Amino acid sequence: MPTTDPKRNPLSLIRWLLWSLVAIALVGVAWFFLISPRLQTLSESGIDALGRGDYQLVATDGSAFTQETLKGQPSAVFFGFTHCPDVCPTTLGDIAGWQEDLAEKQEKLRAFLITVDPQRDTADILRDYVSWVPGVTGVTGSEEEIAKATRAFRIYARKVPTEGGDYTMDHSAMVLLFDAQGNYFGLINYQEDPARARDSLDRLMAAS
Repeated sequence: MPTTDPKRNPLSLIRWLLWSLVAIALVGVAWFFLISPRLQTLSESGIDALGRGDYQLVATDGSAFTQETLKGQPSAVFFGFTHCPDVCPTTLGDIAGWQEDLAEKQEKLRAFLITVDPQRDTADILRDYVSWVPGVTGVTGSEEEIAKATRAFRIYARKVPTEGGDYTMDHSAMVLLFDAQGNYFGLINYQEDPARARDSLDRLMAAS
C-alpha cells in the first residue's frame, strides 16, 4: 500500500512543507490585520467620545481620576504596568524627553500612566515607578474600574499566563493626547519618530 508518511515520500514532504509555510503566512496576516491594529491604532468610529465614561480611578497624588480630570490642561494618557519589561519604560523615557523639550518653551504637559494590572500595581508602587519623570502621575483602581477605563479609552489589555504560575500583560502601546477641554486630540505611536512626536505635541499646545 502507498504510504503518505512525509518522511518516506519526498513529494509528500514538499507538500507538507508548503502547506506549513502557508499556515505560518496566514497567522502572520491575521496578526498584522487583526491584532496589531489594536495595539497601535484607533479607528475613527466614535473617536470623539474617547476617554469619556463613568470610571472612578485613583491617582498616586491621592486625587480622583475621572473623565473630568482631563479638562483644564493638555494631557497625555497611556496604559501600562510596572512589571512591563520594555514598552512602558521606553514610553516613560520618551515622555521625559518631551517634558525637557516643552520646559525649554515654558510649556507643561500632564501625563498619566493608567495601570492595566491593578492586582499588582498599588498607588504606592505606581508612585515610585513614575517618580523619575516630571509631570507623570500614576493611576490605579479596582479591576472593575480599570476595565471601565480601558473601554472608555478603547485600550486593548489582556492577561497572559507565563511559566511558574506568573503572568504578564499585553496592552496597547500608544500615548493618547487630549486638549485642555478634555477632548481627544490625537495619538503618538510607540517608538514614534521623534520629529513627528514633537510636531504632535506642538500642535496640541497651540490648540490648547
